Amino acid sequence: MPDATIHAEGRVLEQQGPVLYRVSLPNGKIILAHLSKRLSDEKAVFAPGEKLWLELTPYDFDQARILGYV
Repeated sequence: MPDATIHAEGRVLEQQGPVLYRVSLPNGKIILAHLSKRLSDEKAVFAPGEKLWLELTPYDFDQARILGYV
């Protein structure tokens, strides 16, 4: 059985690269988040302050995948 993922909201703090963002979680933790394959193909760009829908694994809470807007 594949491990369950954790979904959370986050707010963009700054863009770190073409697909990498520094994001703040509601609990105040700051993590790195990268675009999902679909968003990367669409060349999505998010501005600071935008709310995002994130996917985290239970093994690493310092990185996330961006799934889209909230």
